[in-house]
Amino acid sequence: MVAILLGPPGVGKGTQGDRLVRALGWQKIATGDLLRAARREGTELGRKAQEYMEAGNLVPDELIVELVKEKLAALSPDTGVLFDGFPRTVPQAEALDAALPSVDRKVGVVILFDAPADVLHKRISGRRSSPDSGRVYNIYFDPPKVEGICDETGSALIHRDDDQPETVARRLEVYRKQTQPLVEYYDESQATLLRIDGDQEMSEVQGDLHAALAREAGIEVGEA
Repeated sequence: MVAILLGPPGVGKGTQGDRLVRALGWQKIATGDLLRAARREGTELGRKAQEYMEAGNLVPDELIVELVKEKLAALSPDTGVLFDGFPRTVPQAEALDAALPSVDRKVGVVILFDAPADVLHKRISGRRSSPDSGRVYNIYFDPPKVEGICDETGSALIHRDDDQPETVARRLEVYRKQTQPLVEYYDESQATLLRIDGDQEMSEVQGDLHAALAREAGIEVGEA
């Protein structure tokens, strides 16, 4: 089984994906992790990727797909795989579909998490983090006891550049432009597309996901 996670920033897909792979014993694949590992290990693909990055260029889709194929070939054929953060565009999805048969796999399930834009904006722009404890608060949903101060260390909380309102708005707009065609692509493919409401409590999202996997894809998920 190959499954793909889709969803905008702040929807919680990463958390749900981590829980899902633990419960199923699957392998989660994030292309950023593959790139870092290949560079660290000095593989041929890693050296090629390094050349692009040092030149300030994006790593081509073809090279990313080769890294994915290399990773899949090293896994047991019985190990399920969950992609997080890839593909991001229709050309990447097409390249992945073309490559998977060479490792005797195909995309079976695509899981789309979504939530209203205003909710996503609050989830991201409302984040405040403590540089000392690492704890992350949210001024809308999980504020500290004293505004701007970490409950655990008493240190001042910071608002990361990535979480500034203007940046969040741009990130969400880029996601919508890139992902809507991708959703349509998978909606017309042979893969099962599951739409999960991310505007719920975490446990409710997880429950909906497990129910949809069992109902639509025949995948029973135990406890994470």
